[in-house]
Amino acid sequence: MWSSYLCALRHGDQYVSSGSRVGRISNMIDLRALRENPEPFRASQIARGADVSLVDRILEADERRRSSLSAFETARAQQKEVSRSVGKAAAEERPAILAHAKELAAQVKELEARSNEAAVELDTLAHQFQNLIEGAPAGGEEDYVVLRHEGPAVRDFAAEGFEPADHLALGEGLDIIDVRRGVKVSGSRFYFLKGWGMRLELALMTAALDTAVKHGFTPLTTPTLVTPQIMGGTGFLGAHSDEIYYLPADDLYLTGTSEVALAGYHTDEILDLSAGPKRYMGWSTCYRREAGAAGKDTRGIIRVHQFNKAEMFSYCRPEDAADEHQRLLAMEEEMLAKVELPYRVIDTAAGDLGSSAARKFDCEAWLPTQQRYMEVTSTSNCTTFQARRLGIRERRENGTSPVATLNGTLATTRWMVAILENHQLPDGSVRVPEGLRPYLGGLEVIEAPAGA
Repeated sequence: MWSSYLCALRHGDQYVSSGSRVGRISNMIDLRALRENPEPFRASQIARGADVSLVDRILEADERRRSSLSAFETARAQQKEVSRSVGKAAAEERPAILAHAKELAAQVKELEARSNEAAVELDTLAHQFQNLIEGAPAGGEEDYVVLRHEGPAVRDFAAEGFEPADHLALGEGLDIIDVRRGVKVSGSRFYFLKGWGMRLELALMTAALDTAVKHGFTPLTTPTLVTPQIMGGTGFLGAHSDEIYYLPADDLYLTGTSEVALAGYHTDEILDLSAGPKRYMGWSTCYRREAGAAGKDTRGIIRVHQFNKAEMFSYCRPEDAADEHQRLLAMEEEMLAKVELPYRVIDTAAGDLGSSAARKFDCEAWLPTQQRYMEVTSTSNCTTFQARRLGIRERRENGTSPVATLNGTLATTRWMVAILENHQLPDGSVRVPEGLRPYLGGLEVIEAPAGA
């Protein structure tokens, strides 16, 4: 049923379950908190640049659902009482009582249908609501706040006496990136990594794996195909669902990050977090349609349809989420130190957050040839947003309650762009950062193969 419901939402259709939904309270958002104080919800929508009226429409739908549910339950109780009285009634009274019971049954059926419709309406509206922001600056894509600059100083190539080449020119010269044949085989935004290029990517991923294990994360190889329930539960079937590859014959989605599978790992489970957060690192190939990226970063491997990524994921108590967020950010910066990149840390503005994130920090590496910063890591605190949708809870003194989920990039193919450009040498070779040399057999410089 849930799969059909999400498909209805995806295609803008109305969905009415054939089974009873009576009594099912939407778990998309904290309705009690919304009823008690809707102002933070309105403020969050304003900061995101989203529809503020959605808050009142959800409140109105919630009131309709609760009143229709109350009417149904009252009528059903009356029907049961009348039905029980049939056996006690005198013979001459029974026909009238049975007729009344039949009328009540029809009334109950109608009220049940109304209650189901009200529940669907509420779920549909609640599904549209994005997570409440927590501390993120207001505004859109350009309204981020730079928190600090880190890493080595930006190189002055003019002072070194040569013009830097971009990552594709370097990759082709070293025979480690082959975009031309990637396009021939699969179309635009595909590529081959070759020789030391393939090994450099593997070195990055393995270094990320070692870093995660050192910090107590359990490594997982994750599925890259997931159900609509999992994809929708993580918040990826919203405004940017056209960025996701969908396989209609199988009703499955290709994931653009292992965050999706990792979030779904404990779906409908009650976790024991008494000993601290549950932390995982997913290693997977990722797929993105880049439907909205026409004309953006078309050269090289910055914005592609397929890449590899090591992703951190944490389940923790909501009150510990802010500290856990800083922990994930620190691990990302530990990895960036290994590859010796100049970077900055930004606090992403509310209007540029994904629907599930309450706050997000990005690390952006410097690109010499474009004179700009490029995102290489991202870590998001999703508070209880995903856990509510996926039914992931913790048992506490007063019963069960949703946990918080967080995610963060520990390495990805895109890092190679910044590594090649920042560590290039005048002859077109590339210095290997010391932190990756143990994973490349001690290699210090990637050079063009003989005869290239």
